[in-house]
Amino acid sequence: MENIYDVAIIGSGPAGAAAAYELAKQNIKTIIIEKEKLPRYKTCGGGFVYRGLKNMPFDVSSAIERKFYEVEIIFGKKNLDFVTKRKNPIISMIMRDSFDHLMVKEAEKLGITILQEAKLTNLIFKDTTTNIETTKGTIEAKIIIAADGALSPTAKLAGWEETRMMCPALEYEIKVPQEDFKRLSKKVRFDIDVVPYGYGWCFPKRNHLSVGVGNFMKNNLKVNLKKDYQDYLQTLGIQTVLDEEAHGFIIPISPRKDGFVKKNVFLVGDAAGFADPITAEGISNAIYSGRLAANAIAENKLNIEKAGFSYHQKLDKKLIKEIEIGIKLSKLFYGQRQLRNLLLIKYGQRAAEYMTDIFMGDRTYPADIKKKVKKRIGISI
Repeated sequence: MENIYDVAIIGSGPAGAAAAYELAKQNIKTIIIEKEKLPRYKTCGGGFVYRGLKNMPFDVSSAIERKFYEVEIIFGKKNLDFVTKRKNPIISMIMRDSFDHLMVKEAEKLGITILQEAKLTNLIFKDTTTNIETTKGTIEAKIIIAADGALSPTAKLAGWEETRMMCPALEYEIKVPQEDFKRLSKKVRFDIDVVPYGYGWCFPKRNHLSVGVGNFMKNNLKVNLKKDYQDYLQTLGIQTVLDEEAHGFIIPISPRKDGFVKKNVFLVGDAAGFADPITAEGISNAIYSGRLAANAIAENKLNIEKAGFSYHQKLDKKLIKEIEIGIKLSKLFYGQRQLRNLLLIKYGQRAAEYMTDIFMGDRTYPADIKKKVKKRIGISI
């Protein structure tokens, strides 16, 4: 294998694969370095919202297990239940092993190289290139894209300090009796507040359920997600679990505060902290940021300084603004529940429709939410 590349991407998830695909279209010599063998299981609820699906540059239908045109959002403690429907699938269910592998294979068709079972061990920065030391040898590259997830060893080696808000989640892939599966597989379901400062989700896949719980706001409470999960099963009416596989993980729900480019390393996806602050959905923003980084690099012909400036400009134009507003809204949604519930009693269905429009890519978070709340109910937030 020739070991000198224009761009090396660490990680083969949606962000890395999307970046690789865009770079390959521009005939930029690119390699993906993946620590595991593909396809590999990836902990994730697997809900791919329509705003991401409709912007995919190639067909991913073979990796979609089910499509849902109806979503239910339940605030059980207040007996508030909202259902939204759309003509296009609001959320498509994927298993990340199949989905990620499909994306990588599409990039491979355009000429990128994939190095599997190669764990990153060190980065040696030189004047114009970097030696990327792995368990399968050393790769030399002009530019690195760190797409290696929430823990991102690449970011640590490149000198980033931890400034993201990291929130815990627990997901179970479970099989239940057929009667329960039939009852729970008709729609996607979110149960808000079954976890303090968070929610539970029930995502029906082809022949099983992905059930999870997560805490999505930084607080001083001790979290017991295993107990929250057991309680959530009762909320779902599941008395018997035939088989289950647990996966714990963390989700960065705020961007890094010290930029997204250092030296010749560009951060994308969870490595940068681009998950939605309210829903913690990260696939669509991961793909979007991967494409932005790739385009910035291609447009500036591998000039690191110009590409880094361009990447930050592209992020600031839309994504960072949306996330910053989302962070403010999450403080209302999870942190001021009494006020939130007061608003939902009167405007709940409208809010659910608005959130669904965001999932569909038809709207973004309202920048003037504080003014709207004060105008409608006379309370400042």
